[in-house]
Amino acid sequence: MNHLNAFPEDDNSSSNSNDYGYQDKKVPLGSPYNADLDAEIQNFLPDGKGKKKYESEYHQGNASFGMSVFNLGNAIMGSGILGLSYAMANTGIALFVILLVAVAIFSLYSVHLLLKTANEGGALVYEQLGYKAFGMPGKLAASCSITMQNIGAMSSYLFIVKYELPIVIQAFTGTSNGEWYTNGDYLVLIVSSVIILPLSLLKNLGYLGYTSGLSLLCMVFFLIVVIIKKFQIPCPLQMMDDAVVNETLSRMINSTFPRLNHTTVDYSEDVCTPKYFVFNSQTVYAVPILTFAFVCHPAILPMYEELKDRSRRKMQGVANVSFLAMFIMYLLAALFGYLTFNVHVEPELLHTYSKVYKSDVLLLIVRLAVLTAVTLTVPVVLFPIRTSVNQLMCASKEFSWVRHTLITMVLLAATNALVIFVPTIRDIFGFIGASAAAMLIFILPSAFYIKLVKKESMKSVQKIGATAFLICGFMVMIGSMTLIILDWTTNSTEHEGH
Repeated sequence: MNHLNAFPEDDNSSSNSNDYGYQDKKVPLGSPYNADLDAEIQNFLPDGKGKKKYESEYHQGNASFGMSVFNLGNAIMGSGILGLSYAMANTGIALFVILLVAVAIFSLYSVHLLLKTANEGGALVYEQLGYKAFGMPGKLAASCSITMQNIGAMSSYLFIVKYELPIVIQAFTGTSNGEWYTNGDYLVLIVSSVIILPLSLLKNLGYLGYTSGLSLLCMVFFLIVVIIKKFQIPCPLQMMDDAVVNETLSRMINSTFPRLNHTTVDYSEDVCTPKYFVFNSQTVYAVPILTFAFVCHPAILPMYEELKDRSRRKMQGVANVSFLAMFIMYLLAALFGYLTFNVHVEPELLHTYSKVYKSDVLLLIVRLAVLTAVTLTVPVVLFPIRTSVNQLMCASKEFSWVRHTLITMVLLAATNALVIFVPTIRDIFGFIGASAAAMLIFILPSAFYIKLVKKESMKSVQKIGATAFLICGFMVMIGSMTLIILDWTTNSTEHEGH
C-alpha cells in the first residue's frame, strides 16, 4: 500500500513516488511526458561507441547504490502494509508466505523486463515505453494504470485519516458521543479542504518530496510497535464493545492516557491457534492486496536514470536489495499483526488496536506520525495524476490556474467520494490491486518487452517467459476481479466498514 519515494535532485530538491510521481532532471515532475515532445529529435538513451545502450550517459546520474535502495524502498512501501495482516488472516500463515514470495519474485522479474525493455526501446518514462510499443493506446494504458494506482493510493491514505483521526481527537477531547468532529467522513472533507487542497494547488511541491523519508520512518516505527504489542495483548483478546468505550473514554483521558479497562469476551482457545491454510470468501483479496503493496514500477525508470555509473545489472541489484528489505518488513508486519488479533484483525491493521486500546501513548504517537505522513503525501500523489490529465487533454495549451485548480478539485472530490461511500479500505486494496497493480506488474512490462525487444525471437526462452508472464497477469487480473465482484454482490453487508 500499496503504496513513497524521496528522489535526489541537484542536492536541494527531491522527488517523490509512493505512488509514482517522480521528479528528475530530464523528466521534471511538472511534465512527465516531456519525452513525447522531442522523441523524434532526441535519442533517450543514445548509443555510445563501444558501449551498450544502458551504459551510455543520457545524463550523469548522481544517486549512489545505497541511496537508490532507500529511494526504491520508499517507492515500494506505502499504505499496503496496513492490509497485510488481514490478508494473512484470510489465507493462513503458510499460504500467505507462499503468495508473498511469489508476488515478490514476479515483481522483481517485471523489473528485469522493464529495464531490458528500456534499454532496447530507448525510453526512460513508463508512458513513453507504451507509446513506442503500441502508439497512443499503449501510452493511454500506461497512463490510466498509473492514474488508477495513484487514485487508489490517495484513497487508501484518506481512509487512514477517516479511521485514525477520530480516535486521536477522542483521545485528546475525552468525548465519544457521536459529535460531528469525531465523524470520519466529515474529518476527511475538512482535512482535504483545509490542508490537502492548498498544498495540491502549488505548482511545485518542493519540500513535500521529503515526506517520503518520513513515511518510511513512520512505517518502520509502526512495525516496531506491532511487534511490541504482540507481547502485551493477551489471547483470548479482551475486546472493548462500543458501550464500554463510550462510558469509559469520557472519564479517563486526564490520567496520562492509561490503558482502558476491558470487558472480557469469552472466545474459544481455538481463536489463539494460528492457521496455516485458510480459505473463505475474503481469501480472494490476498493477491490484490499483495500486488498493491509491491507496485513501484513507474518509479523504476527515473531511478535507473539517476543511478550513478548505471548499468542494468546494478539497477537490478538495487531492486533485489530493496525488495528483500520490504519483503522482510511486510512479512513481520503481517505475521505479528495476525498473531496478535488472529480472526479479529481488520482490513486496516492500525485501526484494529482501537478495539483493545482506545488511548495508549505509543499507539497515539504512531497514529499522529502516520496521519501526518499520509496527509502530506496525498498532494504528492495527486500531482502526477493532474499532470497526466493535463497532458492527455490539453498538452499544447499554456498553463492555466483555472484549469489547474479545476482538475485538482475534481480529483480530490472524486477521491473523497470514494473514501466516504466505499465501505472499507479492503475494497480499495482489492480493486486497485486486481486492476491497475496487475497491469503495472504483470501485463504492461511483459507486453512492452515482447513488442520492443526485437533481437530475441518469439521462440527464445526470454520471449516465452515474458509471454507466460503476460498470460499469468491476465489470469490474475480477470480471476481476482471476478471473485472480488462476486464477493461484493453476495456479501455486501457481511463486512461493513467503519
